[in-house]
Amino acid sequence: MFHPLQRRPPASIYFYCARREARPGPGPALWSRYQWLLGWFRREPGKCPGPKSLLSLLVSQCSYVTGQRVRRAQQIGQLYGNIYSERARWSLFSGLWRRFQARHGSACKLMAALTGVFLWEDERIQEEELRRSAEEMKHMEEVSRLFHGSGGEHQKLGPKTHVDITATREEHPWEMVMDKKHFKLWRRPIEGTHLFQYRVFGTYTDVTPRQFFNVQLDTEYRKKWDSLVIKLDVIERDLTTGSEVIHWVTHFPYPMYSRDYVYVRRYNVDQENNLMVLVSRAVDHPGIPEDPEFVRVRTYESQMVIRPHKTFDENGFDYLLTYSDNPQTVFPRYCVSWMVSSGMPDFLEKLHTAALKAKRMEIEVRDYISAKPIENSSGGGSEGKASMPGAEHKNEDTHSPAQLEYA
Repeated sequence: MFHPLQRRPPASIYFYCARREARPGPGPALWSRYQWLLGWFRREPGKCPGPKSLLSLLVSQCSYVTGQRVRRAQQIGQLYGNIYSERARWSLFSGLWRRFQARHGSACKLMAALTGVFLWEDERIQEEELRRSAEEMKHMEEVSRLFHGSGGEHQKLGPKTHVDITATREEHPWEMVMDKKHFKLWRRPIEGTHLFQYRVFGTYTDVTPRQFFNVQLDTEYRKKWDSLVIKLDVIERDLTTGSEVIHWVTHFPYPMYSRDYVYVRRYNVDQENNLMVLVSRAVDHPGIPEDPEFVRVRTYESQMVIRPHKTFDENGFDYLLTYSDNPQTVFPRYCVSWMVSSGMPDFLEKLHTAALKAKRMEIEVRDYISAKPIENSSGGGSEGKASMPGAEHKNEDTHSPAQLEYA
């Protein structure tokens, strides 16, 4: 009933337009100009001794303008590199980036993903997260009095005891899983999942808070005392807050595959309130794609708060560790709960032993408390990063002397 529409090749269309010129009509001059324009596009510069084709002229003009812009950008970059320090350049770049991001938010994220840029403005650990962890420690110190008698003796509670250690009434209650002399372990379900969040509150009296805190942060030292570590590297640092992106690959119990974590961490040492806080959570980094040999853990959070009994350099402190992750296993819920419940005390004991070795000066550990994160004196909200350790900065005499020199 319906006949198929036959398409003409481009060559036939061209000759059809050329033949139209010979036909009588109101606009023979128009067809003549159209045929001439098609001829310009069909010419090749190498075979035509006359003027270049219109297309080649456009290409030449675009390449000339692009070359001029690139050379100008290189000259501007060299000028700013000679005048300003690396931190000042990042501050200038971050200001321009935030202005562009405010107008074109979705385009910025797409551009960052395509170019492999990590957006610190969206992923860095905020002050609110540090403050919330410190408030949890204060609340636990008040609750800890429930577990001690009037004479300060430990009162052991039975298993599966529900104790209200939540800071707000809207949260799920914590269930006690383990009650030892030097630490207690709770857990509570994470709403909407089959997972648990875990919390450990304990005390050490034979090691200083400074040593215990430094051992947690020193990635090079952990490769020596933690036999489960396959890879542990600092990928990128934020010069504004001292936050770091860490890539951690670790063994899991047989027969499970090894897991790898990509997370951002930030620490704060509050000398005035005698408190140390370390917060970590999982992020996506465009420079660390998934490896088929490992299973990527995308849900991970950890907060460690340390309260010295006296000072940072005297033995004795209380600590609060809150932890949750999704290892993406096919094992039943009670198996995963057992692995985490037994693995956390084991990790803390390894950490304690490593801190004791550092105390005996068997291993040199970097001091993170004396070396504070870099402060930006030009104002809050600026953004910067350092992809390589030991980056040199120019003209930094104008900034705060309490700066972190990365090893």
